[in-house]
Amino acid sequence: MKTILLIHGPNLNRLGDREPEIYGRTTLPEIETMMTARGRECRLAVRTFQSNHEGAIIDFIQGEQAAASGIIINPGALAHYAYALRDCLTAVACPVIEVHISNVHKREAWRRTSILAEVCTGVIGGLGVDGYLLALEYFREK
Repeated sequence: MKTILLIHGPNLNRLGDREPEIYGRTTLPEIETMMTARGRECRLAVRTFQSNHEGAIIDFIQGEQAAASGIIINPGALAHYAYALRDCLTAVACPVIEVHISNVHKREAWRRTSILAEVCTGVIGGLGVDGYLLALEYFREK
């Protein structure tokens, strides 16, 4: 069974509570449950991780990358400035999909540039939590 890492960055532990008009009411535990269940249906093991700290995310990726067939990452605001995370993602051998719940291109100008996007296999944004399912579908087909 392939292993997919599902990683969430800063403030995403507050999903469902933080700005629900932008991010919706689905909580992070609900997303993790949804993805784990869908992963089982697709014969994919989904391993979840969330941190508000860039270094902890890097440590997780480096520690798990040998077993990973793919990474789905919602980096939150780290997408705009986390060069160490970018270097980490550049070094992994598996495909990486960047996911954003909101459409960052309809928001503040500073949110419109992701320094991670060009080292990712693909980017999904603006589809709410369905974006995660689409990313998982990509790995199911691989």
